[in-house]
Amino acid sequence: MSALLKFDSFNKKVSLALEGIGLAAMVIMVFITTVDVIGAKLFLRPVFGALDAVSLLQLVAVSFAASITLITGRHIEVEFLTALFPQKLQHVIDFFVKLLCLALFVALVWYMVIYAHHLQVKMETTGTARIPVYPFAHGAAIACIPVCLAYISLLIKCFKRMIGNES
Repeated sequence: MSALLKFDSFNKKVSLALEGIGLAAMVIMVFITTVDVIGAKLFLRPVFGALDAVSLLQLVAVSFAASITLITGRHIEVEFLTALFPQKLQHVIDFFVKLLCLALFVALVWYMVIYAHHLQVKMETTGTARIPVYPFAHGAAIACIPVCLAYISLLIKCFKRMIGNES
């Protein structure tokens, strides 16, 4: 097994574990929303801090599922224009798009860590339930690291296609 395949396998295992956390956040979010709506409409007693919890759970669900979405190819790609170009040029464009995406996610991780530290120092909390926000920002930053790793792998594969070592 080549080093790149081992790297991809490791990253996929990590991403699947993170996806499980994101899925759990989605299930909890649905449960809280259901209980909140039923409580508010039938008993005139909404769940305290439901909006805060759902907002934070949305962050967890999206950020923790991002890497497996990329790895399995379930993200949106618009290729109608590049499909008109020669194959070699398509590979070059694909390489630079993935390089730009990697740079974006590296910056996202970096600034999310800085932002999370700022939230921690300022002791920022949610508006209603006063839930500390910084652990969720740290979690989102950590969850984006496998996305960076996936883009590194995709860049290597694109480079191999560009130079003609892999189709």
